[in-house]
Amino acid sequence: MPTHSQESPIEVWRVFIAIELPTTLCARIIDHIDRLRSSIAEVRASWSRKENLHLTLKFLGDIPVTKVEALAQAAQSAASRVSPFDIIVGGCGAFPPRGQPRVLWIGIEDHAGKLASLQTALEDECAKAGFSRAERPFRPHLTIARLRQPHGSRRLSALHQEIGFNREAINVSELAVIRSELRSEGSRHTVISRHRALG
Repeated sequence: MPTHSQESPIEVWRVFIAIELPTTLCARIIDHIDRLRSSIAEVRASWSRKENLHLTLKFLGDIPVTKVEALAQAAQSAASRVSPFDIIVGGCGAFPPRGQPRVLWIGIEDHAGKLASLQTALEDECAKAGFSRAERPFRPHLTIARLRQPHGSRRLSALHQEIGFNREAINVSELAVIRSELRSEGSRHTVISRHRALG
C-alpha cells in the first residue's frame, strides 16, 4: 500500500506590535512595582519585568512564520503615515474598575490623538495584509500586574492608586514587531524589526 507522507507542521510565532519605552521610565515603573510587592507581599500576582515593559498597539497571537515579513511591512506602512509625537505616561488604575481587580495598569494620555491615529493606521495596514482586526476598542495602558487570586487584591489595587505615578512625557518615533515566547519563568520578548515614524 502506498504510504502517505505527513506534512510537517507550520511553525508559528506569538507576535505583537508595540511601542518600546525609555529605560529611565521602565526603571521608574519597576520602582513602583517593587514598592507594591514589598508592601503587600502575600498577593499572588504575575508582575511585569523591566525587559517586557512596552505599550502594545496590536496583539496578533500565533501567526505563521511565513507571514512575519508581511506583518513587518504593514507596520512600516503604518509608521510612515505619522510623524514622531509625544504621549504622557501617568495615573494608576485597575481592570475591572469595580469589583475584584484582575489587572493593575499605569495610564497613557493621548491628548493630540496621534497615538489613536497610529493604532488605526496599524489596524488598516494589517487588515490589508490579511490579519484580523482587533475585536475590542483600543484603550492604551501599561499592564504592570495580573492578579492571580482575590486575596489581598483590593488592598493592592487601592495602594497602587494611592501611591500614584507622576506623569512623564515620552516621544514616540517608531514601532517594534516583537516575538513573545512563553516560558516557565515568564515570557521572553525578542524584537523582530523596528519601523520609524516618518510622517
